[in-house]
Amino acid sequence: MGGKGWFLLKLLMFQGLFTSRLQDPGFDFFYFVLQWPGAYCDTKRACCYPTTGKPAADFGIHGLWPNYNDGSYPSNCDPDSEFDPAEISDLVSTMQTKWPTLSCPSNNGSKFWEHEWEKHGTCSESVMDQHKYFENTLALRDRVNLLQILQDAGINPDDEFYDLQDIKNAIKDGTGFTPVIHCNKDPDKNSQLHEIFFCVDTSGTEFIECPIIPRDRCPSKLQFAMF
Repeated sequence: MGGKGWFLLKLLMFQGLFTSRLQDPGFDFFYFVLQWPGAYCDTKRACCYPTTGKPAADFGIHGLWPNYNDGSYPSNCDPDSEFDPAEISDLVSTMQTKWPTLSCPSNNGSKFWEHEWEKHGTCSESVMDQHKYFENTLALRDRVNLLQILQDAGINPDDEFYDLQDIKNAIKDGTGFTPVIHCNKDPDKNSQLHEIFFCVDTSGTEFIECPIIPRDRCPSKLQFAMF
């Protein structure tokens, strides 16, 4: 093979290597996690409403978390990429509604968002920057109206108890994707609907069926707490 041929071959090999690296985000999928505020607050720890006031009685975002197919996950991947509120100034009003904080002491949400970016978001910088991380997560929330889906199935936040499988079936029917359900306990040790997990592809934009299905952390019957 002549010199020109070797040059072209090396160029193609380099391009292939470069392309494969671009296509490898460093993780396998995202968990997109929503939480029910009634369950967050109805614990011995209790909660504090944000400085913007009591959030709506609706599922709020917990986070968008990179994960591996073996069940492990990366975290705190880039200590130099600090949370910068100026990067998301155009999203803040929407985040206060759809990604509200309930931690104490009462605050405006920035500590919550800082934690999510620095622990989870920095591990997805291969596919999106800080603004896109929050923007994509908000867009996912807009595509899943969990409260309406559950209420349409007769499952309401009324402190009553519902079958776990009925909740999962309603969400699967309403979204097309199988959820994972996590519960916590109220002061009387009743298990209550707390978090709902979906899986998202490595672009952070499209729902997928979960590559691995973790165990639901709930009994067969659980409470849907009022808020």
